[in-house]
Amino acid sequence: MADKQQTMGFQTEVKQILDLVIHSLYSNKEIFLRELISNASDALDKLRFLALSKADLYENDADLRVTLAFDEKKKTITITDNGIGLSWDEAVENLGTIAKSGTKDFLSHLTGDQAKDSQLIGQFGVGFYSSFIVADKVTVESRRAGLAEGEGIVWESAGEGEFTIANKKKKARGTSITLHLKPEETTDLLSDWRLRTLVNKYSDHIAWPIAMQKMPEPEEAAAETADADKKEGKKEAKKAKKAAPEFETVNKATALWTQPKAEISEDEYKAFYKHVSHDYQEPLTWSHNQVEGKHDYTSLLYIPAHAPFDLWQADSKHGLKLYVKRIFILDDATQFLPRYLRFVKGIVDASDLPLNVSREILQDNKQVESIRAACTKRVLSLLDKMSVNDTDTYQKFWDEFGAVVKEGPVEDMANRERITKLLRFASTHTDSEKQTVSLTDYVSRMQKDQDKIYYVTASSYNAAKHSPHLEIFKKKGIEVLLLSDRVDEWLVGYLSDFEEKKLQSITKGKLELDDVEDKKETKEQDKNFDSMLKQMKDILGERTKDVRITHRLTDSPACVVADEDDMGLEMQRILQSAGQAAPPSKPVFEINPEHVLLTRLNDVQDDDMFKEWTEVLFEQALLAEGGSLDNPAAFVKRMNRLLTAV
Repeated sequence: MADKQQTMGFQTEVKQILDLVIHSLYSNKEIFLRELISNASDALDKLRFLALSKADLYENDADLRVTLAFDEKKKTITITDNGIGLSWDEAVENLGTIAKSGTKDFLSHLTGDQAKDSQLIGQFGVGFYSSFIVADKVTVESRRAGLAEGEGIVWESAGEGEFTIANKKKKARGTSITLHLKPEETTDLLSDWRLRTLVNKYSDHIAWPIAMQKMPEPEEAAAETADADKKEGKKEAKKAKKAAPEFETVNKATALWTQPKAEISEDEYKAFYKHVSHDYQEPLTWSHNQVEGKHDYTSLLYIPAHAPFDLWQADSKHGLKLYVKRIFILDDATQFLPRYLRFVKGIVDASDLPLNVSREILQDNKQVESIRAACTKRVLSLLDKMSVNDTDTYQKFWDEFGAVVKEGPVEDMANRERITKLLRFASTHTDSEKQTVSLTDYVSRMQKDQDKIYYVTASSYNAAKHSPHLEIFKKKGIEVLLLSDRVDEWLVGYLSDFEEKKLQSITKGKLELDDVEDKKETKEQDKNFDSMLKQMKDILGERTKDVRITHRLTDSPACVVADEDDMGLEMQRILQSAGQAAPPSKPVFEINPEHVLLTRLNDVQDDDMFKEWTEVLFEQALLAEGGSLDNPAAFVKRMNRLLTAV
């Protein structure tokens, strides 16, 4: 008997989810069973983990399972688990409010494609609401393990903006979800064969047994009934019919990773990936390893086909599922892979770790360090093989995760060389924004006697592609890498060389192409501009570190560069945009002595006019470099005065 009933309203975002699943995802209705069984499996995992330190949570029932039943008369389907269960507050939080479900993120990622959107529902932790695809009312009865029988709850909703919750005495711990099917669903779903088919299709890999009532063969059922009527009479036959039903497991109920690789099909690997990751796409590749020796453990690691919605969120959960002797321990163990591989999904099952292992113990555990090193090398090896043997697939991977992998050389010194070979960049050689050029490719195309790998960093691909610093390189046919990811500035700060070739920014320091550059300019030409350079320095004053002649430009009159030992201009802007103070530094102003503006300016006798042109050239150079002006209005007025004076 339920008491203390309350009616509450769903949060606004949950109402949106309910409206979506009821009206938009009907064509993919069978996902409801996958999601509810997955949730039940999680509840069993949590109970077993908590019972490691508090065995009485089992309440004398350690036979963990999921039970699936249907009632043709009542037109219901019921999914029951004897897992951790829900308290009153947990039911309100998890079933009625946005909580930590990721509902907002789910709504922002909808595509309008029903098939894709229906698969997203599990990825964002809102799978429970898929119940309303097939049900016009959902009833949840639950009691958290360890609470008194009188502290059970019954939660109910028709999916129309509100729900009721009440206390109800519940003898067994765990959760029972009853779906009151919509009239149009009864024919399709109220079938033993249909439900078994859905379990085998979506949940065969679940490590817990999924039980359904054993259905007798038609001949057996008829024979048993006839025999009972004959020997025991109608009364005894009636009792026989009311005997407790016999249940049987309808899934494999074995941990996939414990099976020999030769016995696991590709489809089974892919199905398990979808269960582990809540991803609707198939993985690009995977690695399954069972290691015996100093440390016994099994790892099953997957490379996803697309980036998760929270890949760049600082507080996002990532990491592998940790098991110890098949017992679930942690859902997001970050200790087994470095952060730059946070996109990898999968499990680690370590036989030698203690069952009461905590995150703190994992931090300083020698076995964990060994497993981490091995898992990292396996992932890098997977990617290396893919980059060589399947370039199209690797390009898909790089388009999704390349910016994350670029964190690797900064974070992982031990594997820097291996990671560096995986990097891809845009380049003047391809004239495409797509990052397809490896450093190995670049080195293979270097000109004779070229000893540096040249690159330019900018806030966007177009800014890098049209940088004035590229002019002399285009003229000489020297390839330059175009770096526009925000991480690129940090990357080149730690990646100083590759195959004994130094990486050199074309926007820092004096440009010395050595034998590659034919030096037409003479010292006499530079001397002709000595007085002009001095006058420009006086005008610009503290805004610039130096003013000098450059031969890196062919079409532009001037540019700004960072001094050799100073922080790059793009890095300064990144730090400032992040609210961090950049080390004080001033740009070097370089002028092109062969440009018509500079040759004319060298002959200008009017000091005011010379000052105006110097200011304009300097500010133009700052803008071309992607910088900003302290006083844009003054720049516009100055430009207008010069235009009207022409």
